[in-house]
Formats: sequence, C-alpha cells, structure tokens
Amino acid sequence: MKITEVKVWLVEGVKYNWTLLKIYTDTGHTGVGEATNWPGSPIVYHAAKHVGERIIGLDPMKTDFIWTKLYRDLNWMGPYGASLCAISGIDMALLDLKGKVLGTPCYELLGGAFRKDILLYANYWFTGGGHNEADYAAQALKVKEAGFTGLKFDPFAHTNYLYGEDLSSNLTLTAEQQDLAFNVSKAVRDAVGPEFDIMIETHAMLNYRVAVKMAQRLSALDITWYEEPAGPESADNLRAMRERIPSNVSICVGERHYTRHGIRPVLEKNICDIMMPDITRCGGPSEMKRMATMMETYNVLLAPHNPNGPLSTLASAHVCASVPNFFRQEFMFNDVPWRDEVITHPIGDMVNNGHLHLSDRPGLGVDLVEEEMEKHPGILAPRPGFYV
Repeated sequence: MKITEVKVWLVEGVKYNWTLLKIYTDTGHTGVGEATNWPGSPIVYHAAKHVGERIIGLDPMKTDFIWTKLYRDLNWMGPYGASLCAISGIDMALLDLKGKVLGTPCYELLGGAFRKDILLYANYWFTGGGHNEADYAAQALKVKEAGFTGLKFDPFAHTNYLYGEDLSSNLTLTAEQQDLAFNVSKAVRDAVGPEFDIMIETHAMLNYRVAVKMAQRLSALDITWYEEPAGPESADNLRAMRERIPSNVSICVGERHYTRHGIRPVLEKNICDIMMPDITRCGGPSEMKRMATMMETYNVLLAPHNPNGPLSTLASAHVCASVPNFFRQEFMFNDVPWRDEVITHPIGDMVNNGHLHLSDRPGLGVDLVEEEMEKHPGILAPRPGFYV
C-alpha cells in the first residue's frame, strides 16, 4: 500500500479557519485529519499541502516512521509552528486510515479504551449579550441546563489576540477591570452552583503582578484551574508564578507547548496540575498519547485544548479514551451549523449529558464530505471577531 495523494481544505469555522485534509492510497483506503491553527491559517494550509507532498509513495501503515521522518526532516525550520501543525494533521489522518484498514477504532490502536464516554467542558458559550454579570450568568445557566458540568471563559477580555498597530499596552488591568473580571466570575459561580467546574482563562495576556493578584482574588471562587498565567517561553517564569499563586488554585498550561520535548521542563519543575496540549499542533494523536504518558509519571492530568474543527474533537476524544490520567476535554458549545455537515456522522449525535460518546466505527469513525467543505471556504480577508 502506498500514499498517492493528500488533499487539503481551508474551511470557515466559528472563530477561525479549520485546516482539514485527506490521505488517499493506491488500494482505495483513505484517512482524514485536521491541522487547524491560527492566526496564519493560510500558512498552515500551505504547510499541510507541502508536507502532504513529502509523504507520497510512503507506506501509510508505518505511522511512527512517517511521524519521525517528518519531524526530523523539518526540524531545521524549527520543531514547532506550521510544520508541526501539518505533521499533526498527517499523523491524525494516518491513524484514521490505519484504523479503517484494520477495521478498528483509533482508541484501540492507541492501547485500548479506559472509557468511551469522554467528559467535556464547554467553551465559547458566552457569544450572546455583553461583558456583564447578568449576561454571563444567564448564558452559564444554559450550559448547565444542557447537561454540562464544567465551563471555561476569559473574564478579563481586556485586549485582543491581535494588537494591530498599538503595542502600548503593558497587559495590565485597571481597578475597575479587575473588579469586573471578579464580579463576572462570581456571577457565573453563583449561577452554576458549587459543584460545577469553572476554568479561568487568561490567554497569557496579564502581566506578572496582575496575573498573581487576580489568581489570589479568584481563589475564593474555588476555580478548577487558572489557565496560562504566563506564556510558554520560560518554565522558570511559570515556576516563580506557581510559588506566588495560592496553592488551592490549579495551574493549567499546554496549548502552546508542543511535543514531549516541549513539556519536559514544565513537568520537571512541577509547575502545573493539568496540561492541555492541542492535537492539531502538538504533534497529532500519536504524540499526544506519548505526552499524556509522560504527564502520568508526574501525576499531571490531560485536558486537551480543542477550540477547533470536528476532526480535532474526535481525535482528541480517542486519545482521552486511551489514557488513565484524563480529566476533561474542551468542547465548543456554540459552533457553525456546518460543523456536522462536513463529516459523515454528526458530532451532535454523539454528545449527550456533557459527554462525547465514542462509537466502535473504524478509525475516527467519520469521513469528510468534500462537497460540503467546499461550500464553506476559509475566510482570507480580516474581519471583526474572526482570526485569519
């Protein structure tokens, strides 16, 4: 069996483009994957096309060989970034293809299932109304009524992911903004009750002083984790912050830490309780499984970052099924209506009572619907609220 072609699509998502791909073989077997990242999705799209060309003629069943070859070959460009997104998508598609050839789900290829009902937490549930206590509380209650038992949000929202031409911000919060962030968070806690998991996101967009101060205030709300209080550049900075943040506040990092090599210093310094690698950029399902095993040796839980497309959701769930140290998986509570139209088995049918229920269908359990993807081409021109 040989790989004959790799097709790549850029598809409009709810906040940014998805990069979806499909591998074809000379035996007619196929596999689907996702390499989504942003901003710069056109860069990821072209990287995925290029990396796809590099595997033509290879045996798709040699999944670890292909991962290692691509990682080593492209390491000269740097071990992370767009090339690793492409490797992640290719790895996902190869695992899907292998499962379909062998007639078994991906979680079986990853070692077998500890569970098939994957506990989710909701993100992107706050798309209606304004940044105020009443609107956040009302929307949080809808998440609970839908059967979820956990949610995540950024109560600060003081800056944009993209700075434009103004770089004068020192990533601070005024006293009024600090009070608003706390009051919004308290309103959410009051709405969902004490047994509900609340994850607080900072996007690493608070300076050291304010990040620590807000963690101290939010600790009173029994938050489940405090996410990315500092960026991924320095494990020493994170370690110093861990020492000043209250001990009852768990730290979660990992969406910008890639491969087992990238998480090693974080684990060795005992910085976090939970890690959230993203399957479309950390190296794919094969590497996420290796990362989760490494995390287990430090008693750190896996909670995959997943504000992506449908294949990311499914592939992450297969990894979560296959590891003992799973906590929760991120899920986009509000999404584009074509999320379930671009795949052959709707995710909406798999999600119930705050869990994603994995089937025993081979591979990831779905295929891509090409004509539906082509109806929703990726957005290439900047527009408000959408990150190209």
